[in-house]
Amino acid sequence: MLRFGDWAFAEKKHCNARGIVHGGVLGTLADIAMGYSAAFSTEPPAPIVTTSQAIDYAGKAKQGDWIEVHTDVQKVGRRTAFANCYFHVDSNRIARASAVFSVVAS
Repeated sequence: MLRFGDWAFAEKKHCNARGIVHGGVLGTLADIAMGYSAAFSTEPPAPIVTTSQAIDYAGKAKQGDWIEVHTDVQKVGRRTAFANCYFHVDSNRIARASAVFSVVAS
């Protein structure tokens, strides 16, 4: 489902019996998108792990939908990083997520 560049195509295996993408799939996609965006926003990339994540659902994605994930990294500090992301199907925002990451000591 995930392609580099923060786009995804919803397949049957990502959906429940009603053909709607599972919330856990979006949560996993959010973690990956925000984590990579935050880590690679610094040079060299920051070694980070997820500390906490929250997601709010405002719509749905169905089998066959193209899902875009837009990330926004607020800060990557010495110990902590913060990021948000927004999911869209066409022009409709279907979810938003935020996360806090711990920067792992090298």
